[in-house]
Amino acid sequence: MTARIFLKLILGVLCVLVVALTAVDFQASKVAERTYVDTLTRELADKGRMLSLLAPVDFSRIDVNSFRALATVADGRATAIAADGRVLADSEADASRMENHANRPEIAAALAGRIGSATRLSSTLGVKFLYVAIPVPSGALRLAVPLKEIDGQVSAIRKQLLASVALAFLPAILVAALFARYVSSKLAGIIGYAGNLARGDFSARLKITNRDELGILGEQLNETGLKLQKMFEELEREHEQLEKLERVRKDFVINVSHELRTPLASIQGYTETLLDGAIHDEAHNIKFLTIIRQNAERLGRLIADLMTLSRIELKTTKFHFASYFVNAMIEDCIDSMRPMAEKKHISLLIAAAPERTEVFCDSEAVHQIVTNLLDNALKYTPENGSITVGARVCQDGDAVEIFVHDTGTGIPAEELPRLFERFYRVDKARSRELGGTGLGLAIVKHLVRAQGGDVRVESVCNSGSRFSFTLPVHDLGLLEYGAVQAELTVL
Repeated sequence: MTARIFLKLILGVLCVLVVALTAVDFQASKVAERTYVDTLTRELADKGRMLSLLAPVDFSRIDVNSFRALATVADGRATAIAADGRVLADSEADASRMENHANRPEIAAALAGRIGSATRLSSTLGVKFLYVAIPVPSGALRLAVPLKEIDGQVSAIRKQLLASVALAFLPAILVAALFARYVSSKLAGIIGYAGNLARGDFSARLKITNRDELGILGEQLNETGLKLQKMFEELEREHEQLEKLERVRKDFVINVSHELRTPLASIQGYTETLLDGAIHDEAHNIKFLTIIRQNAERLGRLIADLMTLSRIELKTTKFHFASYFVNAMIEDCIDSMRPMAEKKHISLLIAAAPERTEVFCDSEAVHQIVTNLLDNALKYTPENGSITVGARVCQDGDAVEIFVHDTGTGIPAEELPRLFERFYRVDKARSRELGGTGLGLAIVKHLVRAQGGDVRVESVCNSGSRFSFTLPVHDLGLLEYGAVQAELTVL
């Protein structure tokens, strides 16, 4: 590719030089011819004045041989013309047979007292001549020389000029070759780089060695390649994210369908049983209706959790951010869950933060977070166990950590990474038996992140679990509507 570009550039330069040489030759020839004619005209005028001094006053009295001798001295053709235009003598032709010359431009000028000149074909000899006429007392004296001599002189000048110009063009051709090689190598690199971009290779970069126009072009192409690389990487990330979201959507539809199908099937089955006559069976009708009510309540909880999660993800949830005392919020949550704990003989303990410790949050959202965590803890903590709810100020002082620590069965380490996914259960059978929807922890994660915090879990089998989340101390400038963090919907 470099050789082809180099050849094209050299041919282009040579064409320019040839055109320039042709123009120089044309103009120089014209200038040389005009200069030579002007010089020769002056010489003939001087020779004519010299002949007029050597010849008699009246040229009609001079014999032909003497007149021809004068013409030989002048090295040209001589013609003597009377004041009325008649040819008195001519060194090359019979004067008596020549026509009146009064209308010839050079003769007319000489008869008017000026030096006249003209170039034309001689009607007598059939040769192209340069004519120069000067005024003399008897009329006019004209000298003429054939133009072939002028053409020969001009041709010699042209040859010398062309040789000199051609010799001068050799360094120009050398410089052009060096320039063509430089430009061709740069253009070849740029074309190759453009080809890499077209093939999708955005990691390559042009080597920039100077700041000329090609160097600036190379820098701009490098910037373009860098931007394309970033855009391509961003598109790949977005594509991966879309694929992940599509998998999440499919899993979500499958899970929702499954979660809805189970209680609906139970409701339908027991309802049909009652309609088939079991409604009059006093030993079983109340039991069947209780099961139908429990499954209806389960459907209601599932739909409520789905609506809550959907509003958060669609950023339609209205948050009311303000500063609250963290200990007061924890006590309120414990009071609402205390009846359930007492029913299972589970102790609810408080590990209070320093007095008047505040967090900037939505109190209703925090209440839902803590009650969801307490509800999970109560389900999986055996009787006579204990649950501790507390808070502490983080080391940086910009956030407060709230935790729920139970003495339950614990969670296997391999289950922890997926614990906050929607519909994910460690023990699916027991979770459904306890009435869980599988959305509680997903709602916890989304509500925490919507308030600028983070959530995590630590657990050891048979040693209990510790769920914790952080809340900011100061206003982070979060939107009151919905979530603001990019990872909100990432599972």
